[in-house]
Amino acid sequence: MPELLIELFSEEIPARMQQQAGENLLRLLGEALAPLNPVDARSYTGPRRIAASLNLDAMVPGRTVSERGPRENAPEKALEGFTRKHGVSKDALTLQNGFWVLEREEAPIGAAAHIATMMPDLLRRFPWPKSMRWGAGSTMTWVRPLRRIVCLLDGQIVPFSMATADDNGHNLSTSNQTEGHRFLNPGVMDVTSAAQWQQGLHERHVMVHAAERREAITTGLNALAQTEGLSIVPDAGLVDEVAGLVEWPVPFLGQIDPIFMDLPPEVMQVSMRVNQRYFALRNSDGSAAPRFAFVANIIPTDDGSLVVSGNERVLRARFADARHFWNLDRKQSLASRVEELDTITFHAKLGSQGERTRRMVRLAAILADMVGAPAALCERAAELSKTDLTTGMVGEFPELQGVMGGYYARHDGEQPEVAQAISEHYTPRGPGDEVPVAPVSVVLGLADRFDMLTAFFAAGEKPSGSGDPFGLRRAALGIIRLIRENGLRLDLVKLFTLAAEALPEPLRNAPDLALLPQFIAERLRVQVRTEGARHDCLAAISVDNEDTDIVRLLARAQALQTMLETEDGQNLLAATRRAANILRIEDKKDGPHEGMPDPALFEQDEERALYATLQTVEPAVEQAFTAEHFADAMRAAASLRQPLDRFFEDVTVNAPDAALRLNRLKLLSRLVRMMRLIADFSQIEG
Repeated sequence: MPELLIELFSEEIPARMQQQAGENLLRLLGEALAPLNPVDARSYTGPRRIAASLNLDAMVPGRTVSERGPRENAPEKALEGFTRKHGVSKDALTLQNGFWVLEREEAPIGAAAHIATMMPDLLRRFPWPKSMRWGAGSTMTWVRPLRRIVCLLDGQIVPFSMATADDNGHNLSTSNQTEGHRFLNPGVMDVTSAAQWQQGLHERHVMVHAAERREAITTGLNALAQTEGLSIVPDAGLVDEVAGLVEWPVPFLGQIDPIFMDLPPEVMQVSMRVNQRYFALRNSDGSAAPRFAFVANIIPTDDGSLVVSGNERVLRARFADARHFWNLDRKQSLASRVEELDTITFHAKLGSQGERTRRMVRLAAILADMVGAPAALCERAAELSKTDLTTGMVGEFPELQGVMGGYYARHDGEQPEVAQAISEHYTPRGPGDEVPVAPVSVVLGLADRFDMLTAFFAAGEKPSGSGDPFGLRRAALGIIRLIRENGLRLDLVKLFTLAAEALPEPLRNAPDLALLPQFIAERLRVQVRTEGARHDCLAAISVDNEDTDIVRLLARAQALQTMLETEDGQNLLAATRRAANILRIEDKKDGPHEGMPDPALFEQDEERALYATLQTVEPAVEQAFTAEHFADAMRAAASLRQPLDRFFEDVTVNAPDAALRLNRLKLLSRLVRMMRLIADFSQIEG
């Protein structure tokens, strides 16, 4: 199959846009070239180019195209319009199933001709998060000025131009030429194939694979750090970003001036990362090391001393700014900043950060009793939790919210539990973060998230589709993890109700507040599915169940999963479904068939045995549920397997005798009702 290579060479593409651009290029090529059956598609992204290679058929085969026109009895004008549109006479049409039909032959089209036809429009509508216009004479946009287009089919240029009749398309047309590294190997390189393009650029100091650049960065930095007995602070996001900034990664280590080593390590790391894309290092004991790492896009002619000294000089200036904020912020206590929160808007419908803080203080007092934490410390932590938003350091580095509040609280002499809670109340931020376990920290984290969810749902700001601008799904997952990993027994409905009582009057009865328990339940199912557990078991025990105690729900779901993994559990599931299906069908005829069965009407031992087992199992299940001995409840239910199997093997439910039939249906109804106490087995997959 012929090989197609497309390279779009431009000025520097923002790192955050490169991966998506590569994916979009493959998607659009797949759609446009679908008649050529593309396979083995690969994308390449970098600071100055996005590219793709793929194999495809040599030709779009010819075909017969049928277009249906008006009905046979349609007005003559309709038929005239159809023939005029297609430039044919009525003689070219045939009647098929009461319609006039035009059949025409489309000749085969070579791959190069098809590509040349499709590519200009594809490039003009290429999606970028932000794009720009440049030069004169064209309305074509690109993320940055587009300079070259390589389009080769089996080494031959596929000729097309971006110009149209009234648009010069920036005078862009295809060629077989690209460029190497801007500084290390400037100049033009001829391209003959994807492999030669990749190898030739590598020789000209360009790594076309983002993964190769990431590996070079990680390996190079770790090697330098290890030579000094240090380690790089892991930061996959920064590695990805730097890989989008350099074509030929060259790692270096620099020295941090000792006068800045008393700054909080988080301040140094965030300052280096945000401002300069530097990597932090740490000693073997985990403490911050007086070194930093960075990646250059050139190979210095000296040993790199000039590059290193220049970056050290820049970092000194950055750290001097950080020290200014660090010293200035500590001149004012967090307690003295509380009133300033009333001047910061939280949300137009929800008031200020001060109002939010007061809601959190109230919630913290309520939660303290439930969690078993000192109420006074929880209220103090909530009162001070948002005050670092008024500091210069957080104004400069919003990523340090909470972290700086913890440092400033310790400086102010606040209780250690309060300072710890302030620093931890935003965690967990993501699935890889540890969950706070200190009681005051747990209370503050829950108060923050319960207020956030309640407030934004009341304000009509609930997530929709993939949009979640306020991070409410993340907040819900934070609540779930705080509860699960600390084994907390909380009534979520009650807590959401209590949180809503403190909202501004018009929002306290907002209709969307009723959606909050289900919102948490959906996030819980997502988390369970992510962990590889059976989310259908959780769904089965949640149907018609108003219980929102997450620990209890998960314990029930796990007990159900354990039972279903046994042979008795699988057979009981099948028999219960069979009973439910029989009842559903018969209820449509003359149901519902409810009420207690009459033991005097039983004619077969199998009926009596099932009834007797139900008489024993039902109270045992109820008692086990009351005591939260869910495994015992499932074992009791599993004992129904044998009498239920024998019942279905030997008993005809729809007996000719109406009274006997009704009694047997009541027996099945009682069975299904009892099993519904355990779970809705229709939710179980498989």
